[in-house]
Amino acid sequence: MATHKPKIIHIINGDLELPEGNFQWFVIKTKSRCEKALAEYALRNGLNYYLPQIETTHKYQYRKVVFTKPMFPGYLFSKIDQKGRDTLQISGYCARFIQVRYPKELLKELKFIYKGTEKKVEMTNVLWLSKGLEVEIISGPLAGVKGVVEDHTKLSEVRLQVEILRQAVMVKVNPTDVKIIGDYVVVDTEKN
Repeated sequence: MATHKPKIIHIINGDLELPEGNFQWFVIKTKSRCEKALAEYALRNGLNYYLPQIETTHKYQYRKVVFTKPMFPGYLFSKIDQKGRDTLQISGYCARFIQVRYPKELLKELKFIYKGTEKKVEMTNVLWLSKGLEVEIISGPLAGVKGVVEDHTKLSEVRLQVEILRQAVMVKVNPTDVKIIGDYVVVDTEKN
């Protein structure tokens, strides 16, 4: 039986702030199953990155094993300049670089996810919603976080979406801790 230690990778190196000077935010599409290796390479080279991770538990005969895996498989977020981009490119782990057109929006989304991981809130990968109600969590460990719910009957299932990836994670919250933002209409489906 293999008894190797799991590879623990820092979730973040640097910050989730707007770039200055020649730096830009990129979403890096990695080669298959190379997210952690690229993050480790970036850390060794002093480059800013963010690799959100999620814990999963597997039960084997007499034991439970907890694994950490990338929240968004195949992607790493990085704030780099041309020299940093060249450094990452020669690692052999990158498939392509996706330039971020709206860094403010991306950083807002990533900060919400980072807050959830900092507070050790359980998150699960779910489908990205193209339509839904925008909500804000107003109390609890995720106070201030904004997300999307399918409709007003599912306020306990808040999705934290990353638009550029068209992917999302869901957090379960108490519906009384959620406030719907903006206009919405409740459609009564029951007829008398």
